[in-house]
Amino acid sequence: MSGMSRRALLAAGFVLPLAGCLPARRLRSLRIMVPTPPGGGFDHTARTMASVLEESGSVTDTTVFNLPGASGTAGLARLLYERGTPDLLLQMGLGVVANTHAASASQSVTEAEPLARLLQEPEVLLVTPDSPFRSIEDLLEAWRENPEDITVGGGSTPAGPDHMVTMLLAEKLGIDPLAVDYRSFDGGGPMQAALISREVDFAAAGPGEQRSAIDAGQLRALTVTSSEPDPGTDAPTLIQAGVDLHFMNWRGLLAPPGLAADDLGRLRSMVSDLHGSAQWRARLERNRWTDAFLEGEDFADFLSQEDTRIGADLERLGLA
Repeated sequence: MSGMSRRALLAAGFVLPLAGCLPARRLRSLRIMVPTPPGGGFDHTARTMASVLEESGSVTDTTVFNLPGASGTAGLARLLYERGTPDLLLQMGLGVVANTHAASASQSVTEAEPLARLLQEPEVLLVTPDSPFRSIEDLLEAWRENPEDITVGGGSTPAGPDHMVTMLLAEKLGIDPLAVDYRSFDGGGPMQAALISREVDFAAAGPGEQRSAIDAGQLRALTVTSSEPDPGTDAPTLIQAGVDLHFMNWRGLLAPPGLAADDLGRLRSMVSDLHGSAQWRARLERNRWTDAFLEGEDFADFLSQEDTRIGADLERLGLA
């Protein structure tokens, strides 16, 4: 063997192990599909995650795109159609699970590859600063006495978390959920505009997506639906207001079914790295999201339980 051949062999032997180390922990590109219009909680979470993945170096190029439609189930249908595609994820959560039941969709979230649950957050009930409802007790009393006179808005699709928490609250107050005048808007921006223009009397939303409006004094939170007071929200819980209801929304990621073992391993490593990064912890704190990380079989079990629970709730409420 010539000297040049030995050098070439040594060079090849040196380069290949390094090349073999990179793909296991780093993705060149990733597409994150959001099943709702821009501006809502799913969209905000996906774009936050994409920013962190690029900042931390886990992914070179991350694209977030919106695919609303079919009552929020078009994204799930697309994900299942792209079986084995290694660079596509669906940003999902409670709302996607609920929409499959409300729309009587032929697809189920349990058909996809469960990657991880990332976070959870409560809902808040919001009014404008000049609303006649100065407290949650004021609102509940007026709504209970004259439900036909109160209009509520939400930025999620029908049966999504904004709608569901409203129906569950109505049920607790003895109001027929089907008599509730609920108006659905394409994301948090249009919902906020409807509230400010008094098209609706109050609205349900995730505190993270409306945080800037709350902090700026454009909107006022009357209550938060967590079981314990939320340090970032200056409002009592429903339980403190005498209503036995707590409600937590959650968001996570699904991958297409049929992934090769190596591809699935890379995605799992990416999500694990995301969860462990300082950048992600900072975003959780900034948005006042609660870390609720679950992966693998734990997330699969949770997803199956949620599918059953949410389906039963929607059927009881007349929404599925």
